[in-house]
Amino acid sequence: MSSGLVRRAVGPGPAVHALWGTGTPSSLTESLTESLTESEARAVAAAVPSRRREFAAGRACAHAALDELGYPGWSLLPGPRREPLWPDGVVGSISHCPGLAAAVAARSTDTLAIGIDVETDTPLPGGVTRSVMDAGEASAIERLAAQDAATPWGRLLFSAKESLYKAWYPLRHEWLGFEEASIELRTDGTFLARIHRAETAPLPRAVTGRWVRGNGVVVTALVLPAEVA
Repeated sequence: MSSGLVRRAVGPGPAVHALWGTGTPSSLTESLTESLTESEARAVAAAVPSRRREFAAGRACAHAALDELGYPGWSLLPGPRREPLWPDGVVGSISHCPGLAAAVAARSTDTLAIGIDVETDTPLPGGVTRSVMDAGEASAIERLAAQDAATPWGRLLFSAKESLYKAWYPLRHEWLGFEEASIELRTDGTFLARIHRAETAPLPRAVTGRWVRGNGVVVTALVLPAEVA
């Protein structure tokens, strides 16, 4: 598993594992489907083949991360919103897109929350762009695009909000809408995420993450140390 790109977004500390070339049916993804635990396989038995392959690739990465943390053979089942149900004492995140699956996990004594998202390095469709950002974010994206038209800033903003939600939901068990958070993307490979809720604990109201591009994908990540709680 070549995890260098994801590691750059996550930073040091958590267990990081990635699989490349997972976007189309292949002997690799079919063998990964066969490697699911019995309960994991039941959880996606009724899903379409592409969903089973995505699920299996993500679980393969998550199993490797859990093995590293001392949880071999753990069945990582989906929760009510398809969120992975990590073992007690572990926080983590899984993401996949055409060509890449990745998982990150850490002990909760070290890390409060993790959110990662991987996306294709392509512009976000116009309709999606309008639905995920407010006027201030749209103006900021226009300014960034004027400086660097090659970077898919809209896609990065969408991905950063996905990473924030993945960090948020396991702690709060509440939906966080796109309009309830704002993202400030920075050209140095970082972003600031602000949550517009009266109550955000144990998450801070503003958190900083990282973004990277490479090999046809973008990766965003938020990793909050336990001491911020």
